[in-house]
Amino acid sequence: VQLQASGGGLVQAGGSLRLSCAASLRTFSRYAMGWFRQAPGKEREFVAAISAGGGTSYYTDSVKGRFAIPRDNAKNTAYLQMNSLKPEDTAVYYCATPRNSGTTSQDMSVGRGMYYWGKGTQVTVSS
Repeated sequence: VQLQASGGGLVQAGGSLRLSCAASLRTFSRYAMGWFRQAPGKEREFVAAISAGGGTSYYTDSVKGRFAIPRDNAKNTAYLQMNSLKPEDTAVYYCATPRNSGTTSQDMSVGRGMYYWGKGTQVTVSS
């Protein structure tokens, strides 16, 4: 399984970015998808996850109301729409999908399960 994340960059505080994650999964629609991030000197943390069918999503508290995680199963792609960006959102962002289709988006939100990881994409928010 390969996950290709893209869309990172440099943006001013208050701006927006949309990250994309293209997955080489034949059965993409059976798997939850998630985004994590790692800031310099910090551990990787959960950001958002969406269920296989797209009907349920979870967010870490610091991004609720600002970020959204849609997915397009026809394109084997998940997104992270980031609005009202803050300097503290600066990090390398990683997309992930569970190794087991039985791992749910709720599981991802609490770190349960094993995942496939994409290479990260850098997001830098200037103040």
